[in-house]
Amino acid sequence: QVQLVESGGDLARAGGSLRLSCAASGFTFSNVAMAWYRQGSGKEREWVATIGRVGEWTNYADSVKGRFTISRDNAKMTLYLQMNGLQPEDTAVYYCSVVLSGLANWGQGTQVTVSS
Repeated sequence: QVQLVESGGDLARAGGSLRLSCAASGFTFSNVAMAWYRQGSGKEREWVATIGRVGEWTNYADSVKGRFTISRDNAKMTLYLQMNGLQPEDTAVYYCSVVLSGLANWGQGTQVTVSS
């Protein structure tokens, strides 16, 4: 079955960096676009970034543009999110996601906490 396992979340200081990973299995990773979302406490889940099947295009939410970089390694079936210039408002649970046959699949999430 489809599995998405996020890792790399941690406590960081404002201005710091973290790199999130999402290990995928159960589907043909290189055939689909992948995305990162996040959900802060008491907030709705929001889209962060999306990457094309082979990384040929990327899109970012305005709130992270220029600070975050989404990438993928299809040989390792892994999605990444490099987060630089972290701000307290980036504090959230980060999820990777893939849409297969019209259904969104989610991992369990990884917590990122940014202190000021």
